Amino acid sequence: MATDDEQYAAWLGHALTAARAALATGDVPVGAVVVDPHGQIIGTGWNAREADGDPTAHAEVLALREAARHTGEWRLTGCTLVVTLEPCPMCAGALMLARIARVVFGAWDPKAGACGSVWDIPRDRRATHRCEIVGGVREAECAELLLDFFAAHREA
Repeated sequence: MATDDEQYAAWLGHALTAARAALATGDVPVGAVVVDPHGQIIGTGWNAREADGDPTAHAEVLALREAARHTGEWRLTGCTLVVTLEPCPMCAGALMLARIARVVFGAWDPKAGACGSVWDIPRDRRATHRCEIVGGVREAECAELLLDFFAAHREA
């Protein structure tokens, strides 16, 4: 039986695969999956802001939407959101409203992260819902994907 760390790393692999799909449309390579309480992936998303012309088309939001369609419920109680980059304030708010139990992410976002670096929205004591945060899973791999993307855009 896999340990939590091994399971989180495996789920992050699925999020990394999703992140690479964003590259095809010129979007920032961020990917996310929603995992149900039984360990099954029920939602997948990647950044689609450029592809869709939608400022809310972040990987996390799209994965949450797919998971909600899958379950037929907006409450994703007991589910885990796994994402390659620390969620921003919008996504942190969305995952809380969806009642996500745990967030697992790869790279920290020192500019706009809202799960422990700049802000800590999901663990704010004033919030009506709080969730567990596990950051830094496969961090180097997730960060490298983003660094390579931005380096290529600066050269262009």
